[in-house]
Amino acid sequence: MAVVPHKKNSYRPHLIRRHGLVAVVVIIVAVQIGLNISTDGSVLGDRSQVTTSGLLDKTNSARADQGEHNLVLDDKLSQAAYLKAQDMFEKQYWAHDAPDGTQPWKWLGDVGYNYAEAGENLAKGFNTNDTVVTAWLHSPEHRTNVLKSDYTQVGFASVEGELKGKSTNIVVALYGKPAESPVVAGVQAPIQEATTASMSPIARVGYAIQNLSPVALGSVVFIIFVAFIGLLAQAYRQKLPKQLRQSWYRHHGLYKAVGMASFAVIIVALYNGGQI
Repeated sequence: MAVVPHKKNSYRPHLIRRHGLVAVVVIIVAVQIGLNISTDGSVLGDRSQVTTSGLLDKTNSARADQGEHNLVLDDKLSQAAYLKAQDMFEKQYWAHDAPDGTQPWKWLGDVGYNYAEAGENLAKGFNTNDTVVTAWLHSPEHRTNVLKSDYTQVGFASVEGELKGKSTNIVVALYGKPAESPVVAGVQAPIQEATTASMSPIARVGYAIQNLSPVALGSVVFIIFVAFIGLLAQAYRQKLPKQLRQSWYRHHGLYKAVGMASFAVIIVALYNGGQI
């Protein structure tokens, strides 16, 4: 009666009738809000779960897939990455170079990291380690830094703050090859600023889905199931009672499937604010 169109429910499964759809929306919203608040104190469940150890694991996994050696986490690089993130929040900018022209290498000098080569990757608005590294790997300039053979060390910082009036999480990665001498005279890898627009549509969808919280992902899967029931009911539209076939109900299954699909897209969009 709830999910299969047949004669006893007039080929209108109860799950896609008005009361069923209202119940679906209310349950999904209530469960998502409740579990998100209990998990991380956020209604959307969008508090960042990005960690230094997680970024290191994902980075080294990507490098291993390409036959590259692992990077070693360096405390000085991590300290420099933290200082850079703090500087972006303090001066309210989102770029590799500060508004006054200060370049990323300034922070390496501040912490006494002597390098032969160095590179920087940035990310903001991502909630998981997977989505940060995936986004970097799908941008040629950022991918160069993640996979470059010359680098032996890396430092990460994941810092929460307010940037241009919006709460967000900034991730800074600094890659380095120590200099043999104590002189700082390095050559940095390409660090041209790129956005998710440089990614293919499939890649953007992929990292958007990865960025969903477990609750949100479960909600999207269930909504897609309800949309499928709507399409199934649409296939039986010729069996609807005559009075319904002569009204908008003739295509009620299609309308409800489209509505549920739109609901799923909205949920995904709420978690799709990352930028590199």
